[in-house]
Amino acid sequence: MVEVFSNLYVGNQDDFEHGVKGKDGWSVVHAAKEPYHRQLLGYKTRSAPKDHPEYFWAQRGDELFLNLIDAQDPKYIPMKLIYLSLDFITSEIDKGQKVLVHCNKGMSRSPSIAFLWMRENGCFGDVSFGESVNKFKSIYPSWNPGKGMIGVIEILG
Repeated sequence: MVEVFSNLYVGNQDDFEHGVKGKDGWSVVHAAKEPYHRQLLGYKTRSAPKDHPEYFWAQRGDELFLNLIDAQDPKYIPMKLIYLSLDFITSEIDKGQKVLVHCNKGMSRSPSIAFLWMRENGCFGDVSFGESVNKFKSIYPSWNPGKGMIGVIEILG
């Protein structure tokens, strides 16, 4: 788990399970369908039932559960999940919470969401998109976004 900005952390599933789970003062973005969204909704099929009111996301207290896979094509990454995550991070940090954004491996979805939040909030200063990417990689060297997340970053960047 790496603090990429004040009170904003990026990590993987183990960081959540063994570092943050159940601790006061933490809010969490579970940027992974497996196992968190699936467990919360309890579906056994390949995907959540499309008519379920929490098909895309669910919030329970200070945890945001996303039905998000590391798709190879950005059209399979619902932009509303990205915007929702960015708003959630802002809201939780404004409340004084530490926020962990995690996915399974901590390489693609979670650091990409954190990067977008930092870019949107001017955390890199007045620099070009490429310079902000380089700054983020120096903070979080494990960042290796999949093709779908690269597409999302290009759309929003």
